[in-house]
Amino acid sequence: MKAVLLCGGRGKRMFPVTEDKFLLDFLGKPLLQHQIEVACQAGLSHFVIIGNPENIAKIEQITKKIPGIEVDFALQKEPLGIADALKSAEPFLNGQLLVINPNDVFSSSAYTQIITEAQKTSASSYILGYQVQKYFPGGYLQTNSRNELLEIVEKPKPGEEPSNMVNILIHYHNNLEELLHYIETVQTTKDDVYECALDNMVKAGHKIKVVPYDDFWAPIKYPWHIFKVMEYFLDNAQLYVAPSACISEKATIEGKVILSDNVKVLENAVIRGPVYIGANSIIGNDALIRDYSHIGSNSVIGYSTEVKHSYIGDNCWFHSNYVGDSIIDDDCSLGAGAVLANFRLDEGNIQIKVGDSLVDTGYDKLGAMMGRGCRIGVNASLMPGVRVGPDSSVGPQICLRQDLEASKMILLESRYQIEENETRFDEGKRQKLRKRL
Repeated sequence: MKAVLLCGGRGKRMFPVTEDKFLLDFLGKPLLQHQIEVACQAGLSHFVIIGNPENIAKIEQITKKIPGIEVDFALQKEPLGIADALKSAEPFLNGQLLVINPNDVFSSSAYTQIITEAQKTSASSYILGYQVQKYFPGGYLQTNSRNELLEIVEKPKPGEEPSNMVNILIHYHNNLEELLHYIETVQTTKDDVYECALDNMVKAGHKIKVVPYDDFWAPIKYPWHIFKVMEYFLDNAQLYVAPSACISEKATIEGKVILSDNVKVLENAVIRGPVYIGANSIIGNDALIRDYSHIGSNSVIGYSTEVKHSYIGDNCWFHSNYVGDSIIDDDCSLGAGAVLANFRLDEGNIQIKVGDSLVDTGYDKLGAMMGRGCRIGVNASLMPGVRVGPDSSVGPQICLRQDLEASKMILLESRYQIEENETRFDEGKRQKLRKRL
C-alpha cells in the first residue's frame, strides 16, 4: 500500500506565515518528517509525495534523513486541488492508496483504524470522519445509519451543517482508476473536483464508508492553529537536556524541558516546562520562559525577557521584552522594551479579519503574529492579534493596532523643539531628601 502525501497546495489563510505548513519545525524537525514517522509507526513505508516547484527540493532533502522508506516524487505545477494532484502523480499510483493531507496532525491510530476497517469490509473507499463540537470551516459528511457516505458538503455556512462529522483527509481507495474516471467526469467551477467525484461515485452506487475517529486531530488552517500542534508535540515529548547544553548553577529549570545541543542558560534565568529550546540558542540573565513555549535554533532570548506560550522560529533576537501567546517566524528581532500584548481590555476573544470575514480565533489571549525577517523598534507595542507581514519593520514607540502588510515600515513622526535651558534646581531640596533616605 502506498501513502500519498499532498504537498503541492499553498496556504491562503496563514498570513503572515509564508512557509508551507508541513515545513514548520517542531522539536527540531519539520512537520513533514514527523508525519512520515507517524505513518511508519502504523506500518507504512512506501510514499508518493506530490510537491510544487517551490518546495520539491526541500521535501527531497527531508526524506533523505528518514531511514527505511521508499519515496516517489511527483510535481504539481499549479495549486489546482486534490484531483489535479492525483492526476499529476498518476504514473506512481496503483493498487491500494492512502491519500493524506500532511498539514493535519493526528496520531498513528488514524492510520490503523482506517486500514483495519478496509480489511474487514469491501467498500470502494474509506473516509476518516471526526465529530466536532463547534463550527469548522471544512467539509461535512452526511451518512446513513451504517456510516456509509451520502454526500460531502464543502464549507457550509454556520448553522447549515448537515451533521457534526467533518471530513479528515485520510482517505483509503481500493481502485484509483475508478476514482480518476469519476474525477474526469466532474463539472464544477469550484476547487472541489475531488469531493464531487466522491459524491458521484456514491450516486452511481459505489459504497464509501466513513470511519469515525476520536483521537487527537489538529488541522493547521490559520496561524494560531500552530499552538495546538506545538502543545501536542510538547505533551508527547520526553524531558531531555543535551550533554553539550550549558546551564548556570544559578538558573532554574522546572518541569518537562527539552534543551538541544549547545543551548546556554545564563544566571538567574527561569525555564518552566513544557518548553522546547533549539540548538545553539541562548537564554539570557533573568529571562523567564514558560507555559508551552517553543523556541527555535540560534535564537537569543536576552536579558529580562518573558516568553509565555509562544512559537518562535530560528535566529530570533529579543532583549527586555514581553512575548505572550505569539507566533514569530524566523529571523525576527525585538528592540529593548518592545511588548507583544496578548489580552484585550474587555477580556473578549481575539477576532482576526481573513479576507472579507471576521474569524473568531477562540482565544481570549493571543499576541502578535510576525512573518519572517521582521524588526520591532525599542518600546514599541503590538496589540493583541496584530499581524506583521514578512520583512516589515515597526519603528520605536509605535503602538500598532492594525495589521501591517509585507515589506512595509511604519514610523512615528516626532517633532522636537530646542530652547535655552533656564531651569535652576534647589540643592536644598536634594539634601533634605538624601537625609530622609
